[in-house]
Amino acid sequence: MKKITLCWLIALLCAVNTVNAQYVYDYRHTADIFYASRDYYSAAQYYNKALGTFKIKPEEVLPYAVAKAGKVSSKFKDYQTVVNRLAESYRLYNDFGNAEKWYEQAVGFNNPQFPLARYWYAVCLRANGKYADALEQFKQFRQSYTAADDYSTRATLEIACCEFAIAEESKIPRYIIAKTTGNVNEGGANYAPVQLNDNTLLFTSSRPESGTTEKKGNPYVNTLYTSSGSNNSFGNSQKLNIPATKGMDQGTATVSPDGNTMYLTRWSMKGGLKQSNIYVSNRQGTGWTEPKALGANVNVEGYNSMQPFITTDGKYLLFASNRPGGMGKNDLWYCAIENGAPGAARNMGTNINSKDEEQAPFYDAEKNVLVFSSDGRVGLGGLDFFQSEGTFGNWNVPKNMGKPLNSPKDDIYYAASNPQHPLAAGYISSDRESVCCLEIFSIKKIAKTVNGLILDCDNDLPLTGAKVTLLDTIKQVVLHQVTVDETGRYSFEVDMQKQYKIMAEKESYFSKAIYFNTDSLTLIDSLTNPTICLKRYEIGKAIILKDIYYDYDKATLREQSKIVLDTVVSIMKDNDNIVIEMSAHTDSKGSDSYNMKLSQKRAQSCVDYLIEKGIPSSRVIAKGYGETRPIAPNTLPNGKDNPDGRQLNRRTEFKVLRNEPAH
Repeated sequence: MKKITLCWLIALLCAVNTVNAQYVYDYRHTADIFYASRDYYSAAQYYNKALGTFKIKPEEVLPYAVAKAGKVSSKFKDYQTVVNRLAESYRLYNDFGNAEKWYEQAVGFNNPQFPLARYWYAVCLRANGKYADALEQFKQFRQSYTAADDYSTRATLEIACCEFAIAEESKIPRYIIAKTTGNVNEGGANYAPVQLNDNTLLFTSSRPESGTTEKKGNPYVNTLYTSSGSNNSFGNSQKLNIPATKGMDQGTATVSPDGNTMYLTRWSMKGGLKQSNIYVSNRQGTGWTEPKALGANVNVEGYNSMQPFITTDGKYLLFASNRPGGMGKNDLWYCAIENGAPGAARNMGTNINSKDEEQAPFYDAEKNVLVFSSDGRVGLGGLDFFQSEGTFGNWNVPKNMGKPLNSPKDDIYYAASNPQHPLAAGYISSDRESVCCLEIFSIKKIAKTVNGLILDCDNDLPLTGAKVTLLDTIKQVVLHQVTVDETGRYSFEVDMQKQYKIMAEKESYFSKAIYFNTDSLTLIDSLTNPTICLKRYEIGKAIILKDIYYDYDKATLREQSKIVLDTVVSIMKDNDNIVIEMSAHTDSKGSDSYNMKLSQKRAQSCVDYLIEKGIPSSRVIAKGYGETRPIAPNTLPNGKDNPDGRQLNRRTEFKVLRNEPAH
């Protein structure tokens, strides 16, 4: 009886082991099929099931346990492979939280079959905002990884990104950001917003139609929707009345300034690869016509063109494409609109495009700024927003737009909500709060200001009515202008890390300019300029310049005199419409003719100095008056010498002869 029982138990254990082995095979085999077909979500579910069938003790997972054992069993090798595949599946599904957990275990295996496990572990840490930990892992990867390929190159960029992100943490945020409420962000991916008017938002969504989740096929088809609302809350989302083609997704649209032409992207998946082209549709009543593919200037057979943007003046069509002639993956291109149709496409050049991804262009015509997303430059991770000042064909080096506009994940599709001031407020798309999908957020730029005070130099009181102008010194354009009230104070909204000029002016006062940069506004919200005082003048009335000295009995200017004359240089440069007379005077000692000659030479010395400093000779006249215009007695009433009076008479003056209107 005991023998029968023992045989039965042995048979049962064998059956259980056979079933377990079958489960391991079935789960992993199914996971591998999903993985090969790029269905990473399903693959992750089955790799998880496969892991549950392994009888691996926690201590066996530790690296030292493997080293101590001397060799790795085939069962443990299988376990390692499934762990790595599970981590890969989560990452490729953009679930970086779960991917991080399994990559952390995978790097502990120290298995040469997974040389990139540490790289992807670091990527997941970075995507989860753990920049310090990611930095350490990227450094370890770069030290241990010997291959000279894209991963080693990318690791260097990722290290720079982590260092940049850590530095960004100490800076004051530049934007306020909030997820759009209502039903815009319900179901699937929601992205590429366009504000059609004050109360209507156009966007792309892959949300499934009601009831389609139970039908066969993929219910998550991208198409265009509109939603109504305000104050970052939009509801009543419904499909745009535009024809769709079965088997194709469509979205990421832009609308012409007159609202009658729409450019959009249509794409399909073939063999796991995306194939996209840009189409055009025209408004027809309450709907839109059947989209038609644009010609070869935009769409090149065998390549992708996508994410169109039309400028507010309707003159240029911008888009992303991997067409030949680019710098890397998707580049930014533009076409001039000629007779309503796009002309030949031009690449935006090496200042904009990198060997990696550049996508979703947006152009601010107010400030001549191109905004786009890239993962090929130093940023916070994933696709980041960058901006570049310039004109079509001539762009400055792009600058990262910082947090919170950028996040550790993908940030893309900038859209303005105020056409007059495009970079002041708008919308973006980001997957920062989602495991899988882009969502729509509103953004509002935090005002950075510069302020100051304008006074009357003669009484130190606020100079009511003074006009204050803010200028961009690089572009040489006027940005804003105000007239100060009885407080004498002005305030302007400015951008960070820019060069500016403030010009203060009032009739019958010398204008005055100050120059400043806003580098410090990356850490603070406002900047206070030094107080400006304006000096009143009258045509033909002399203004005495104190502390102008010459060598004894000579016309040579002393060094301290040049400091005083520099104030005249500033006045002349800030008031380029005035013509002045520089005059010199002496006391009564010496002959009249001698004093006249000496004073003329001294006046000329002052004029020569002004010319040397860049003041045109046509705007300055030298005049020596000798002793003919005393302002104090040279002698006392009793006939004795008056040293104080003589000192006052030995003076240098200037006066405005005329104020010529600007040509």
